[in-house]
Amino acid sequence: MKEIELFTDGACSGNPGPGGWGAVLRFGGKEKELSGGEPDTTNNRMELTAVIEGLSALKEPCRVTLTSDSRYVIDGIQKGWARSWKRNGWRKADKKPALNADLWDRLLTLLELHEVRMIWVRGHQGHPENERCDQLAVAAYQQYK
Repeated sequence: MKEIELFTDGACSGNPGPGGWGAVLRFGGKEKELSGGEPDTTNNRMELTAVIEGLSALKEPCRVTLTSDSRYVIDGIQKGWARSWKRNGWRKADKKPALNADLWDRLLTLLELHEVRMIWVRGHQGHPENERCDQLAVAAYQQYK
Protein backbone atom coordinates (compact mmCIF):
# COMPACT_ATOMS: atom_id res chain seq x y z
CA MET A 1 0.00 0.00 0.00
CA LYS A 2 1.41 3.39 -1.00
CA GLU A 3 2.24 5.82 1.81
CA ILE A 4 0.98 9.33 1.03
CA GLU A 5 1.26 12.60 2.92
CA LEU A 6 -1.72 14.93 2.55
CA PHE A 7 -1.69 18.50 3.85
CA THR A 8 -4.87 20.58 3.67
CA ASP A 9 -6.34 23.95 4.55
CA GLY A 10 -9.48 25.94 3.89
CA ALA A 11 -10.02 29.69 3.98
CA CYS A 12 -12.93 32.06 3.74
CA SER A 13 -13.18 35.82 3.32
CA GLY A 14 -16.11 36.43 5.60
CA ASN A 15 -17.91 33.42 6.99
CA PRO A 16 -19.95 32.87 4.89
CA GLY A 17 -18.31 34.46 1.90
CA PRO A 18 -15.95 33.58 -0.91
CA GLY A 19 -13.92 30.54 0.09
CA GLY A 20 -11.02 28.46 -1.08
CA TRP A 21 -9.22 25.26 -0.26
CA GLY A 22 -5.74 23.97 -0.84
CA ALA A 23 -4.13 20.53 -0.64
CA VAL A 24 -0.62 19.22 -1.11
CA LEU A 25 -0.11 15.52 -1.83
CA ARG A 26 3.36 14.04 -1.39
CA PHE A 27 4.53 10.63 -2.54
CA GLY A 28 7.95 9.31 -3.47
CA GLY A 29 9.64 12.68 -3.32
CA LYS A 30 7.08 14.32 -5.61
CA GLU A 31 4.37 16.82 -4.72
CA LYS A 32 1.07 17.69 -6.34
CA GLU A 33 -0.84 20.83 -5.42
CA LEU A 34 -4.62 21.07 -5.70
CA SER A 35 -6.93 24.00 -5.04
CA GLY A 36 -10.36 25.35 -5.73
CA GLY A 37 -13.02 27.61 -4.34
CA GLU A 38 -16.62 28.70 -4.22
CA PRO A 39 -18.19 32.16 -4.35
CA ASP A 40 -20.37 31.71 -1.25
CA THR A 41 -19.38 29.16 1.37
CA THR A 42 -18.03 28.74 4.90
CA ASN A 43 -14.60 28.04 6.30
CA ASN A 44 -15.66 24.63 7.60
CA ARG A 45 -16.98 23.60 4.18
CA MET A 46 -13.65 24.57 2.64
CA GLU A 47 -11.69 22.64 5.29
CA LEU A 48 -13.77 19.53 4.55
CA THR A 49 -13.53 20.04 0.79
CA ALA A 50 -9.74 20.22 0.94
CA VAL A 51 -9.57 16.80 2.61
CA ILE A 52 -12.19 15.30 0.27
CA GLU A 53 -10.43 16.57 -2.86
CA GLY A 54 -7.04 15.41 -1.63
CA LEU A 55 -8.29 11.89 -0.89
CA SER A 56 -10.33 11.82 -4.11
CA ALA A 57 -7.18 12.47 -6.14
CA LEU A 58 -5.74 9.11 -5.05
CA LYS A 59 -6.19 6.45 -7.72
CA GLU A 60 -5.99 3.44 -5.36
CA PRO A 61 -6.36 2.70 -1.66
CA CYS A 62 -3.44 4.26 0.23
CA ARG A 63 -2.06 4.70 3.70
CA VAL A 64 -2.43 8.46 4.22
CA THR A 65 -1.03 10.78 6.85
CA LEU A 66 -3.35 13.79 6.84
CA THR A 67 -2.12 17.02 8.39
CA SER A 68 -4.72 19.76 8.94
CA ASP A 69 -5.19 22.81 11.13
CA SER A 70 -8.95 22.17 11.31
CA ARG A 71 -10.18 20.94 14.67
CA TYR A 72 -13.61 20.65 13.04
CA VAL A 73 -12.35 18.02 10.57
CA ILE A 74 -9.90 16.21 12.86
CA ASP A 75 -12.22 16.06 15.87
CA GLY A 76 -15.24 15.27 13.71
CA ILE A 77 -13.53 12.06 12.64
CA GLN A 78 -11.28 11.15 15.56
CA LYS A 79 -13.94 11.76 18.20
CA GLY A 80 -16.54 9.88 16.16
CA TRP A 81 -18.92 12.81 15.78
CA ALA A 82 -19.45 12.42 12.02
CA ARG A 83 -20.19 8.70 12.25
CA SER A 84 -22.60 9.35 15.10
CA TRP A 85 -24.36 12.11 13.15
CA LYS A 86 -24.73 9.77 10.18
CA ARG A 87 -26.13 6.95 12.37
CA ASN A 88 -28.63 9.44 13.77
CA GLY A 89 -29.88 10.61 10.36
CA TRP A 90 -27.47 13.56 10.32
CA ARG A 91 -28.71 14.83 13.66
CA LYS A 92 -26.43 15.90 16.50
CA ALA A 93 -26.91 14.81 20.11
CA ASP A 94 -29.08 17.89 20.70
CA LYS A 95 -31.32 16.70 17.79
CA LYS A 96 -30.36 19.71 15.66
CA PRO A 97 -29.27 18.99 12.08
CA ALA A 98 -25.56 18.36 11.60
CA LEU A 99 -24.05 21.01 9.34
CA ASN A 100 -22.32 20.02 6.12
CA ALA A 101 -23.83 16.51 6.11
CA ASP A 102 -23.22 16.21 2.35
CA LEU A 103 -19.49 16.73 2.79
CA TRP A 104 -19.19 14.61 5.91
CA ASP A 105 -20.93 11.77 4.06
CA ARG A 106 -18.45 12.01 1.17
CA LEU A 107 -15.53 12.10 3.60
CA LEU A 108 -16.74 9.06 5.53
CA THR A 109 -17.01 7.13 2.25
CA LEU A 110 -13.43 8.07 1.33
CA LEU A 111 -12.19 7.06 4.77
CA GLU A 112 -13.49 3.55 4.09
CA LEU A 113 -11.19 3.32 1.05
CA HIS A 114 -8.00 4.62 2.64
CA GLU A 115 -6.15 4.03 5.87
CA VAL A 116 -5.91 7.58 7.25
CA ARG A 117 -3.93 8.81 10.23
CA MET A 118 -4.74 12.39 11.22
CA ILE A 119 -2.43 15.01 12.67
CA TRP A 120 -3.60 18.42 13.86
CA VAL A 121 -1.27 21.42 13.62
CA ARG A 122 -1.88 24.95 14.79
CA GLY A 123 -2.56 27.19 11.80
CA HIS A 124 -0.40 30.18 10.89
CA GLN A 125 2.49 28.97 13.04
CA GLY A 126 5.07 28.44 10.33
CA HIS A 127 4.33 24.81 9.38
CA PRO A 128 5.61 24.95 5.76
CA GLU A 129 3.00 22.72 4.15
CA ASN A 130 0.14 24.23 6.12
CA GLU A 131 1.30 27.69 5.08
CA ARG A 132 1.45 26.58 1.43
CA CYS A 133 -2.07 25.14 1.63
CA ASP A 134 -3.28 28.43 3.12
CA GLN A 135 -1.68 30.33 0.23
CA LEU A 136 -3.44 28.05 -2.27
CA ALA A 137 -6.77 28.48 -0.47
CA VAL A 138 -6.52 32.27 -0.28
CA ALA A 139 -5.51 32.51 -3.95
CA ALA A 140 -8.52 30.34 -4.85
CA TYR A 141 -11.07 32.52 -3.05
CA GLN A 142 -9.57 35.77 -4.30
CA GLN A 143 -10.88 34.96 -7.78
CA TYR A 144 -14.40 35.50 -6.39
CA LYS A 145 -13.75 38.93 -4.83
